[in-house]
Amino acid sequence: MESTRHRGIAGDRRTTRGRFAPTPNGPLHLGSVVAALASFLSARRARGEWHVRIDDVDVARTVPGAADAILFELERLALPWDGPVVRQRDNTERYRAALATLAREGRTFGCACSRREAGPGPYPGTCRNGSPGPARSIRMRADCIVAFRDRVQGDMTIDLAAETGDFIVHRADRVHAYHLAAAVDDGALGVTEIVRGADLLASTGPQLHVQRALGLPGPAYAHVPVATTAAGAKLAKSSAARPSAERPAADVLRRALAFLGHAPPGEIEDPAGLVDWGVRSWDCSRVPRVRKARVE
Repeated sequence: MESTRHRGIAGDRRTTRGRFAPTPNGPLHLGSVVAALASFLSARRARGEWHVRIDDVDVARTVPGAADAILFELERLALPWDGPVVRQRDNTERYRAALATLAREGRTFGCACSRREAGPGPYPGTCRNGSPGPARSIRMRADCIVAFRDRVQGDMTIDLAAETGDFIVHRADRVHAYHLAAAVDDGALGVTEIVRGADLLASTGPQLHVQRALGLPGPAYAHVPVATTAAGAKLAKSSAARPSAERPAADVLRRALAFLGHAPPGEIEDPAGLVDWGVRSWDCSRVPRVRKARVE
């Protein structure tokens, strides 16, 4: 399933371009709907485009049928996307070209370290000035500070050397790593804003570092609060979060809107009406930085 309905919005659609990029390892749950809805409302409020990218570069994590289920759920929730659905598995040559560019500029190096040898914290730089053995992965040099303004979380400063160290851009299993693939794809699509969950805030520094090294324009960011369970744990596919498809669409949207600080009026009952109200009402300043109330 590539694309079905694309409900347009009149006017200039070129100014803002947002995206939602789910991993097809299971169905959408309320936590992922919160991120998708926030991204959609922000782009549409700016009369911009909203695209969907399936982040399936890691084939081993892909669950058969999950991508189609995600797209059907977006349609059920009245969140139509623009253009064809992008699939990372089709972009291998693009990633190879980016890696080649980074290598030519001396920004990467081969790393012989296993995961155990690299350790749980920032990479210690073992292979930075020469690998003691055959390279298993490729790392990008990260000895800089990345600063950006987050529309929800405020001014952010990330010291890559202290927080991640030189990070992997091509894995030992020959899969292009998430930071590289996401940064390259966002640049290729011309994404101007990324609205996503605050659990991905730590990914922003490495991705901006990759984009700047490749001469790609960095998007604006807004990291919305993460939905949790009653016990305070993040809602996630890996923890068997309840699929949003098991609830009425209007109930899912109403919960997600309220979680984002935009509780809709009670008289709106249909999904399209709730989404349209959300577009008209969207104000990023109303989104809380941290949300203690659960959304499940």
